[in-house]
Amino acid sequence: MRRLTLDEIEKFASRKGVRRMAVENFLCTMGIDHFAAWSNLQLDTHLYRWNSVTVKAISDGIVLASKR
Repeated sequence: MRRLTLDEIEKFASRKGVRRMAVENFLCTMGIDHFAAWSNLQLDTHLYRWNSVTVKAISDGIVLASKR
């Protein structure tokens, strides 16, 4: 898994209805461990009660970072 560029993160964070700060913070700090990223997303989604479009944006970011 690779780190996303700031431009890539911006595309996810600028989607309509997302919590921009949540998307930016998560994707900038998720690291390179694929399984940890998914686990943290589940935990954070419950803890912070993120809406579905925010979760989708973060999920799409994890998928993009996981592509080789």
